[in-house]
Amino acid sequence: MQRENPRTARRAAILVAALSSFIGPFMGASVIVALPAIGEEFTMGAVLLGWINTAYLLAAATFLIPFGRLGDIYGRKRIFSAGVILLLASSVLLATSSSATTIILFRVLQGFASSMIFATGLPILMSVVPPAERGKAIGLTVAAVYLGLSTGPFVGGFITQQLGWRFIFWLNVPLCILLLTVTTLLLKGDWLAEERTKFDIRGAAILATGLLLTMYGFTTMPSYLAGVLVVLGVAALYFFVKYEQVAASPLVEVSLFRDNPTFAFSNLAALINYAATFAVGFVLSLYLQKVRGLMPQAAGTILVAQPIIQAVFSPLAGRLSDKIEPRTLASWGMAVICVGLLMLTVVSLTTPIVYIVACLVLLGFGFALFSSPNTNAIMSSVSRNDYGFAGATVSAMRQIGMMFSMAVVTVTMTLFIGSSEILAANAERFVVSCRYAFAIFALMCFGGIFASLARGKMERP
Repeated sequence: MQRENPRTARRAAILVAALSSFIGPFMGASVIVALPAIGEEFTMGAVLLGWINTAYLLAAATFLIPFGRLGDIYGRKRIFSAGVILLLASSVLLATSSSATTIILFRVLQGFASSMIFATGLPILMSVVPPAERGKAIGLTVAAVYLGLSTGPFVGGFITQQLGWRFIFWLNVPLCILLLTVTTLLLKGDWLAEERTKFDIRGAAILATGLLLTMYGFTTMPSYLAGVLVVLGVAALYFFVKYEQVAASPLVEVSLFRDNPTFAFSNLAALINYAATFAVGFVLSLYLQKVRGLMPQAAGTILVAQPIIQAVFSPLAGRLSDKIEPRTLASWGMAVICVGLLMLTVVSLTTPIVYIVACLVLLGFGFALFSSPNTNAIMSSVSRNDYGFAGATVSAMRQIGMMFSMAVVTVTMTLFIGSSEILAANAERFVVSCRYAFAIFALMCFGGIFASLARGKMERP
């Protein structure tokens, strides 16, 4: 590996991690605002529109851990760069999609590419930045996530209204080219694990099967088939855990979950947090445009309130987590989010927009307090050899949590409006489905407070 100045290496790793952390959320937030326009072009109901997000999340969550381990074995930069190239290609395909089916299929491809990037970006950062500076570095990376989330709704709304939704995907092309250029020119290492092992193909196949069956089952609720799929998926995941305990080169270090409470409960808290918050933007985007009649640009401007607060406070929370116990910061963050979600349970056809903005500000502040310290706790609780797995696990918890969040919304919408488009005739029923979703999210977040507290004091290996 080519040797370079440590400070230069740190700056390059932070730049690449921040840029890659920006692109995914920016694209996701832009697409959420564009969903009503996509639905109008292809005559898609609210439930089918949800699958544009769900398909992406299914693919991303399924392959995160395998790609994290592949990065440990064959080089994190290689997997990362391949993911950027595939993300670029999938963006072109999405921009030229001709039907609802092709959009959903290409979103699967985009999720597959994103899993390669998410699984290796954070481990590259952790391989370069010393322990005393990780909280700050992670805080900057998380701030980039929220910068993407904050600019996405406004830019996506503007582009959708002025140029059409396809230009959102075209915009991803130069961003991917920039990321690939920076990665190639500035990242000089490949950062393999110190102890290289064989890739557990059988374990990866069992894990992928279990995750796909379980998550797809949740998205098809309520139905008889959903119950069967979830049971089969959980059974496959149980068999996966048993298999990994005796595998020669396990894909997942089960002992990390069993013997490391900081790692285990921090990941559980992350899963709950994303499950309780991700679909809020999707629901409010439909509410603001379909129920309140706002144009995409106006809706995006309102939704930007949450990620702006997150972007402002995440670096501060990251720095504080180097000095203050992450458990304390993250638990308070979860509590603030819970309050914001409870406030959203009273939304109606005439709720003042300023009230919606106030709720989003609370959610943003709570998420900023939670995310950076929680990620710092996870990554700092494992050894260097497990950075790839730990980073992939962080991303997997995020994607699986998002998947469950969309599943909750899919169920509530199916129960109240079915597969119908959101029109004036069923607007009240749609709003009721939103209230139930927010109530479920608040209950989940309340339980997440205790998961966050249960991690105990962080002990670095």
